[in-house]
Amino acid sequence: MSSGNPVASHPAPGQEASGRPAARHHAEPVPASLVPTAGWHFLHLYYQVDRERLARLSPADRALGCEELAAVLDPQAANAPTRLQCFAVPGHKADFGIVTAGPDLRAIHALETAVAASRVGPALRPTYSFYSITEVSEYVPDVDDYGRILRDREGVDPESPSYRAKVAAYADRLGPMNEQRIHPEFPDWPCLCFYPMSKMRSGDQNWYLLPFEKRSELMAQHGRSGMKYAGKISQVITASTGLDDWEWGVTLWARNPVYLKDIVYAMRFDESSARYALFGDFYFGFLLPPRELIAALRLAP
Repeated sequence: MSSGNPVASHPAPGQEASGRPAARHHAEPVPASLVPTAGWHFLHLYYQVDRERLARLSPADRALGCEELAAVLDPQAANAPTRLQCFAVPGHKADFGIVTAGPDLRAIHALETAVAASRVGPALRPTYSFYSITEVSEYVPDVDDYGRILRDREGVDPESPSYRAKVAAYADRLGPMNEQRIHPEFPDWPCLCFYPMSKMRSGDQNWYLLPFEKRSELMAQHGRSGMKYAGKISQVITASTGLDDWEWGVTLWARNPVYLKDIVYAMRFDESSARYALFGDFYFGFLLPPRELIAALRLAP
């Protein structure tokens, strides 16, 4: 039903709203590509087993389907994405999940379609997915910024041996840290947790109205909390603004499930989380090789 408002007219191609010809800019063309200019594609997939549909498959189709699924989930397969893990998910949200990453979006999408196209695919119901791209956050300081943080926030004397040692140590580890952020290794640890998140934009709790310096300071505090779990937790934060329903995805691998609980609880007391963070559903899982996962799910006849 019409609201009674006049329909807005749109300028013709090549015209501005005023009717004047649009200015033509002669910038260098940007190459068109599905490969990110920095970072990798990152995809989480979650599935539930439809037991009724599984029971309707013939034993032969179930057996062949399990072989197909094992091949699809094999991280050593020739056509596998650069990074690939699968895991069982306790609880009702999903029965199992897949996390995969790499520069080739077609390979990642082909994995998703191959799961659906397998003979057991009709019995695997997608329950959730999350697509994002790895990045180095704007709040990660370079070496000069780190030096200013030491001087201005922490009061370290720039002429002191302590200052020089801290800056040198940071310079040594910055490159490997950023490499892990954009081309992450997936640790072979027993469990992982994924959740999406965004920053608050409501009233006086609007993250995006804070000055950059304030936001940077809050994120530095957040990072210091996380560093206490080095060696226990491995983290990858991926960017999804404009790509999925949330602004970031957080993937945590842990040496023990308790560490996942502890780090998320501890970091919620940081102001950046307590005042400005919104969280989606949390998905926990424990890693299994493909054939062990298929056996745990009782997919075979």
